[in-house]
Amino acid sequence: MFITRFAPSPTGLLHRGHAFSALTAGAAARAEEGRFILRIEDIDQTRCRPEYEAAIFEDLAWLGLDWETPVRRQSDHLGDYAAVIDNLNARGLLYRCFRTRREIMADIGQAPHGPADAARPGPHPPDEEARLLDEGRPFAWRLSLDRARDALGGVWEDLAFHEEGAGPDGETGVIRARQETAGDVVLARKDAGVAYHLAATHDDALQGVTHVIRGHDLFEAAHIQRLIQALMDWPAPVYCHHRLLTGPDGKRYAKRDRSQTLAELRAGGMTARGLRAELGFPDAA
Repeated sequence: MFITRFAPSPTGLLHRGHAFSALTAGAAARAEEGRFILRIEDIDQTRCRPEYEAAIFEDLAWLGLDWETPVRRQSDHLGDYAAVIDNLNARGLLYRCFRTRREIMADIGQAPHGPADAARPGPHPPDEEARLLDEGRPFAWRLSLDRARDALGGVWEDLAFHEEGAGPDGETGVIRARQETAGDVVLARKDAGVAYHLAATHDDALQGVTHVIRGHDLFEAAHIQRLIQALMDWPAPVYCHHRLLTGPDGKRYAKRDRSQTLAELRAGGMTARGLRAELGFPDAA
């Protein structure tokens, strides 16, 4: 069965870009007589707010979308992700990194082979790690690409994903996974418990998602997520990356740029039917 999802983070109010992505996923599920899942990705507890989550439900219902219940809220399942971290760590695939984001960013400017090289800082020497742990310093769990390559053996070179949409440069079809582009990606932090790549990939597998439909700004994420799937023996979904909507200024809609929200459109007299038609979904509901 065709199963897809819309997985917003409640860190702000939804805008036209979110509506386009949600309607794209919903339309695909209807066309295939499949299932449409809503998932709340709220692992960033410093930015997520209950009022934004409530607004997500209100906005999507206004758009005419239906979704299955109960809705999975990631903050309710941190133990699930911790178990995966324990699994990977027990297999020697992770290492603690005490370097701050600022330190990593400073290293990027000096890396001889580019940003990905700087994002592979490697484990601290054992005595230094022990000292930092004793001091209670916060750390991140990073996935070692070198150890992952060893664990997968010949499978490493064969990793690929199927793209039915298109990446930012038109990439489509069977695409060789480039795990190295992200460096030793962070999978968990001491304060947050889990990072996006692991939580999203875990939940896609758990919920049986067959098609990941999202904007092509997340195209690069498919490369490292494909690696996590292989390491955990999780199924690989089909990816369908779509174009990003842009405003009159040519910039893509984004929360950080305070793009006009769906709530503001609604308050200004825009109807759901009118917005669906504007976005190319006149018969979506």
